[in-house]
Amino acid sequence: MNLVPVKTGLLTKKLFPNYVWDVQTSAKELFLTFDDGPTPEITNWTLETLSKYNAKATFFCIGNNIQKHPDIFNKILAEGHSIGNHTQNHIKGWKTKTKAYIDEVIEAQNVIASEPNLFRPPYGQLKPEQGKELIKLGYQVIMWDVLSFDWQKELSEETCLNNVISKSNPGSIIVFHDSIKASKNMMYALPKVLEHFSEKGFEFKTLG
Repeated sequence: MNLVPVKTGLLTKKLFPNYVWDVQTSAKELFLTFDDGPTPEITNWTLETLSKYNAKATFFCIGNNIQKHPDIFNKILAEGHSIGNHTQNHIKGWKTKTKAYIDEVIEAQNVIASEPNLFRPPYGQLKPEQGKELIKLGYQVIMWDVLSFDWQKELSEETCLNNVISKSNPGSIIVFHDSIKASKNMMYALPKVLEHFSEKGFEFKTLG
């Protein structure tokens, strides 16, 4: 049983109003996000799949992975997607002192080579003081409305797909991962999510 729900509840959103959980809109728009890349085996496939549906997304990249695969990072940008900061080494906020955590974020931002904009904490872990410091630095802290749980290997592909299709509404921020760990479920669910919502007239847009 997951301690975190697929759909983020209103109480959680009210408890942390300074973080972005969804986009307030009545338009048929969804906001796909991909954490943990760039990953050669997965990110290129993800970009090709998004392109087939003229879909844009936001990639929360690990600085270390950008340094290893700058060509894929540049391809994400060239194809019109947004980039967010996901720390330099995918660290856990609850186990890291605030200064060390912020240093990790700044290091990743230097690799991204742009002004602070979007940030998502790995594992969804962020101490209040870390969040306050990030907002002071100019970041929007992007959380989520819907978790696909694609990283859970014991989860069936069908359940991953249903998590997204059954819980997403206009303005939902949806979490996938362009990582090896999540590939089984994500590569099954993503094309079907794109097809399902495209047929219903939805557009997939970037954050930021």
